[in-house]
Amino acid sequence: MVKCLLIPSNEEEGFKYFFRVAKKTFDYICSLVREDLVSRPPSGLINIEGRLLSVEKQVAIALRRLASGESQVSVGASFGVGQSTVSQVTWRFIEALEERAKHHLKWPNSDRMEQIKLKFEALFGLPNCCGAIDSTHIIMTLPAVETSDDWCDQESNYSMFLQGIVDHEMRFLDIVTGWPGGMSVSRLLKCSGFFRLCEAGDRLNGSIRTLSEGLETREFIIGGGAYPLLPWLITPYENNNLSSSMCTNFNAKHEDARSLGVRAFSQLKGSWRILNKVMWRPDKRKLPSIILVCCLLHNIIIDNGDQLHPDVALSGHHDSGYGEQCCKQIDPMGETVRETLAKYLLQK
Repeated sequence: MVKCLLIPSNEEEGFKYFFRVAKKTFDYICSLVREDLVSRPPSGLINIEGRLLSVEKQVAIALRRLASGESQVSVGASFGVGQSTVSQVTWRFIEALEERAKHHLKWPNSDRMEQIKLKFEALFGLPNCCGAIDSTHIIMTLPAVETSDDWCDQESNYSMFLQGIVDHEMRFLDIVTGWPGGMSVSRLLKCSGFFRLCEAGDRLNGSIRTLSEGLETREFIIGGGAYPLLPWLITPYENNNLSSSMCTNFNAKHEDARSLGVRAFSQLKGSWRILNKVMWRPDKRKLPSIILVCCLLHNIIIDNGDQLHPDVALSGHHDSGYGEQCCKQIDPMGETVRETLAKYLLQK
């Protein structure tokens, strides 16, 4: 067992705080990447005693680097290895998990989606709701030769966007990343494969739900005011349009459900602090893989019956310092779906 370097009051809790996963989940992650990490070990992967690093120690080093966001020198000192070893180990782990854990982040099949919809209705009263969408900035530093207005966002940071759709357990069902943080949220959505699938009728295309006499609704997800109001993406009523109790009631239910996306990103960036610190001159081709692997680890914790560690979640908003964007695009069919839902919720 990899020893936790903190002094825990409870060894299991200390292990989980240090690596963000319980020991059983740690063992499962090792099983996923073992073949890759054993089959091609670089000659430099040795510790100060001259021994080849075990798979468990390689995974421990990589998880600690991702979890703490500390420098490679600092992480290396904790494990008795050098900076270059931490760099090699972390990247090999990322490549392996990206390939071996794909099944932990995929759009649900119809049976699983029915369970998700039932949970959203039971928790928030929203029938036929398939998830909540949100997005966040991953801040980075770019060399002067690579600076570009595209990557400079509204707060004058260089950043990369991450958009995610989550279910009732804050599990990521779909993500898109790799796009410059200088884009608008609505533009990011329209660049995603998810948007193209929905517009083509190949996603969120499940059965129509009859609510009551004269009222029915299609499948949809919910998002904040930065997103366009579409037939399959329902946003809240604007504050200047809250003259009726129907709109106010709908917004309250909508906000409760939408907060799942906000909380998921606060948990993700708090658990895997490498995403919440300024990435020093990252390779823009590698950064999406780092982001994806952190999302995979987030889902692996949930899928293994492990618990997301509440104490490490960000205490503030996951995009602290960023002003809320507002999208004025309103699709008439989206308006109809939203009004149908608002009427239904008022009747309940």
